[in-house]
Amino acid sequence: MIPGVNAGKGKRVNMCAAELEMPGMASELIMDLRGTLEWLKSEGDLLETDVEVDPDIEIAAIQKNLDGGCPILFNNVKGKPNHRCVTNLFGDMNVVNKMFGWKDDTDRTIKLAYALQHPLPPVEISQDEAPCQEHVVLDPVNVNDYIVPIRHTEFEPELTVGSGNRVVAGKYFDGGTDLGYNRMNFRWGNVGTFQISPGSHMWQVVSKHYKDDEPVPITMCFGLPPSCTLLAGAGFDYVILPQGCDEIGIAGAVQGTPVRMVKARTVDAYAVADCEVVLEGYVNPRDRRYETAEAEEAGVQGRFHFHPEWAGYMGKAYKAPTFHCTAVTMRKPESKPIIFPLAVHTLDEHNIDTTVREAALFALCERMQPGIVTDVVMPYCMTDWGGAIIQVKKRNQIDEGWQRNFMGAFIATSQGARICIAVSEDADPYDMDDIMWNITTRVNPHTDILNPIPGGRGQTFMPAERMTAGDKEWTASNTRFEGGMGIDCTVPFGYESDFLRPVYAVDKVDLSKWFDDAQIANGKDRMKGWVNSLARTGR
Repeated sequence: MIPGVNAGKGKRVNMCAAELEMPGMASELIMDLRGTLEWLKSEGDLLETDVEVDPDIEIAAIQKNLDGGCPILFNNVKGKPNHRCVTNLFGDMNVVNKMFGWKDDTDRTIKLAYALQHPLPPVEISQDEAPCQEHVVLDPVNVNDYIVPIRHTEFEPELTVGSGNRVVAGKYFDGGTDLGYNRMNFRWGNVGTFQISPGSHMWQVVSKHYKDDEPVPITMCFGLPPSCTLLAGAGFDYVILPQGCDEIGIAGAVQGTPVRMVKARTVDAYAVADCEVVLEGYVNPRDRRYETAEAEEAGVQGRFHFHPEWAGYMGKAYKAPTFHCTAVTMRKPESKPIIFPLAVHTLDEHNIDTTVREAALFALCERMQPGIVTDVVMPYCMTDWGGAIIQVKKRNQIDEGWQRNFMGAFIATSQGARICIAVSEDADPYDMDDIMWNITTRVNPHTDILNPIPGGRGQTFMPAERMTAGDKEWTASNTRFEGGMGIDCTVPFGYESDFLRPVYAVDKVDLSKWFDDAQIANGKDRMKGWVNSLARTGR
């Protein structure tokens, strides 16, 4: 049994104070992906089609056409008669907020920050009870037969698997549980490349066990409960979620009931029992292979295009550790297990990767000095790990300056972060036009733009950082971080009246007194961009 995991059938339990703070899911259906889709359909929040779709280009292209829209369920996947695919599951945060019972975006961040510190430990169930082990295939010859690789763009030479969530538990994660994404390419049947972001939890695991006689046993789970998918997106927030934390326990707190886990059949690892498909196996960090045939033929890392990255650029093919699959377990094939083939640099993927990170940064600021930060937002244009907006409320002169401590701490502790902007309570952190107005009118370029950690460690996913390698290979060992940028747009304490924004009395007029519904709709439909934020607040 995993330390901290309760044995039992996983029935709903009383959460005491945690339950009071976390209202939990909108429906108990969302304890697994199938139930979630059923709930979404009942709410009118699901697009469903029986028309054949090709995982090569088409699934990702359809998602990009509907980026930020409803979840999409494909019931007829070309070449995959025993699979269905869902995408855009987290594309609309209004749907996600409703799913988990959060009132709005700010409420979500505050409630999630609480959940990060109040996990609800998972429960272990028997293998006979686990839906993900209804069908077992030992020593699979071709792993791609049991999952759905996709190609995102025509720039990529090969299809890849980016939709699995690793589960590392027990001694390999200091007694805790870890969820995360790792792209894979099964070029050798039951052996695939396993890309690990430098500095990530998985990087920490393989670094610790690199010289072990035995490779690291894990499972790769597909089609998880939404709360687990949400936690899998958490990354580089390790001051709040260090090695040894219980990410699956936090997922339980998010959904309001413990996540069920099951012992793997062939390796010393655990899987999320209510997922759809599981790849059991082990990661060998010393068996490194090229991610694509093109890169292998040239013998060069970091040059050839591959799987797009969160930063909004095409990724590069590297020489990566390998995952060796020992078994595939799944729900009954006739039930058509559901794969979530996540397209990268979509609002779906962005929301997965930033929702917990926003809460973790909020929690970090609260630990540093409680009561100053009021909200944290990571906009789509700041690309997942790339940046954040921190909103603060200065209560007195002593609070002045903490916004800079917060920005420096974020850039220093969140590997890959390149920009952080601090704004006051009169700003709209969810509207980038309002943020640009703040930068334009409130920033002194000599004193308000910070460069906290030049020469520190960043990521290799942005061309600007890759270019620091010069003529060397664009790998993590050859690149250097430029130090990030903090932009202080906050109003200096004591000068609030000098920075007072006009507030029109929008809440004191009823447009229906002068116009009918059609006229109001005609006018509102023409409002695009910043004016919506200004009209809502009266500024």
